[in-house]
Amino acid sequence: MRHYCLVFALLALVGGTDVQAVEVAGVELAEELMSPDGSRLLLNGAGVRKKFFIKVYVGALYLPQKTRSVDGVLNGPGARRVVMHFVYDGVSREKITGGWSEGMQANLSEQAFNAIKPRLEQFNALFEDMRAGDTIVLDYVPAEGMRVEVKGREKGVIPGEDFMQALFKVWLGDAPVDAGLKRAMLGLD
Repeated sequence: MRHYCLVFALLALVGGTDVQAVEVAGVELAEELMSPDGSRLLLNGAGVRKKFFIKVYVGALYLPQKTRSVDGVLNGPGARRVVMHFVYDGVSREKITGGWSEGMQANLSEQAFNAIKPRLEQFNALFEDMRAGDTIVLDYVPAEGMRVEVKGREKGVIPGEDFMQALFKVWLGDAPVDAGLKRAMLGLD
């Protein structure tokens, strides 16, 4: 009888351990994490940003509740996070900030772009050259705004839900930076 108890205890132990990470392009991503405001965020989806067949970074989207809807991501309640894990060695600050500007212009009306342009300039000033293994963490906290962390250091906060929506449209808008990455972040692939 003791053997059965031991077997059941071992099965319960093994069965009770959840997989805590998923791997995308060699990068391990937590399936669940905490937002700076203390709320729980779930990995909605992740994929690889490619440019001319070159893998640039793994992008991961975290939300309070999983959704496959762009509207659900942009207008849903609570905190959100995008993590960019660079896998390409040597992405210049200019390429990163140019990408934000181009992506927002491609997905916003001229009026909406002009409304966020001063904050985009503040946002762009927070970045630096990135190498393989470096990360950018973009945390939207509703009471604060978009917190920016580069290479493990908090760099600043950009206020406004409209800014978060404009930024997330770079990946999820009608003209995303990478259509495959959009599908992956929405959990469609």
